Amino acid sequence: MYVITGITGQVGGTVARTLLAAGKNVRAVVRDTSKGGEWLRQGCELALADMRDAAALTRAFKGAEAVFVLLPPNFDPSPDFLESRYIVSTLRSALETAQPDKVVCLSTIGAQASQSNLLSQLSGMEQQLGQLPMPVAFLRAAWFMENALWDIAPARDEGVLHSFLQPLNKAVPMVATADVGRTAAMLLQESWQGVRIVELEGPRRISPQRLAATLGRLLGRDVHARSVPRDTWEQLFRSQGMHNPLPRMQMLDGFNQGWIDFAGTAIHGTTELETVLADLIQRQA
Repeated sequence: MYVITGITGQVGGTVARTLLAAGKNVRAVVRDTSKGGEWLRQGCELALADMRDAAALTRAFKGAEAVFVLLPPNFDPSPDFLESRYIVSTLRSALETAQPDKVVCLSTIGAQASQSNLLSQLSGMEQQLGQLPMPVAFLRAAWFMENALWDIAPARDEGVLHSFLQPLNKAVPMVATADVGRTAAMLLQESWQGVRIVELEGPRRISPQRLAATLGRLLGRDVHARSVPRDTWEQLFRSQGMHNPLPRMQMLDGFNQGWIDFAGTAIHGTTELETVLADLIQRQA
């Protein structure tokens, strides 16, 4: 039995569909039954559990050959990352009690960075879950290509891609969520001992300028990348409702300054940027 958390999202959904296509038994962890109907129809077993409920997670993880762990995203955390620390503690307790054969966790590029930033939530996860007694793999994924969803409307309507990634000609490791999910499903079916780190990016690195040009071709209009000035970020993020924008700003600084990067040599997915953007544009139509 393969137990999948985050199954209603893009990565978790791909993990589950890949395993089902391979003939594996899948248990979908959902917060309520209304979110599980699609997965029941596809042949999954359902387990109801909130990521903050250790007892429910323990029941969900019991008897598992492998568990896929995905932290709920939190882009506006408390300064001390209290929310993610609590979930990680709950996950560790449930996994220690349930004793699945192995665990695969979705982590991030730059999880090894010492500077505090938004991705430090996943650094903390690696530190805690890396102490589990069973084999654990951390899949450190690059910047998601799907983050470009928010760029489509201004690109289509204004011909501008407002970029926080700078300078505009700097190529950044990016990856499609489909490749992340398929790689996680592959890892869940492999065997290893101890802690394993796998770093993943797409076929090639992508600059904001290339992202803008690709959007332009697909939208049939000129699109130009434009830097969002660093000294405007805090006010902008707060105007969007954020209470603590500093970790997000520090994360962007890490990509721009180069201290958020892979620790080793990353493997490469196969999904091209054009494929992801065409799908996002269709969804926005």
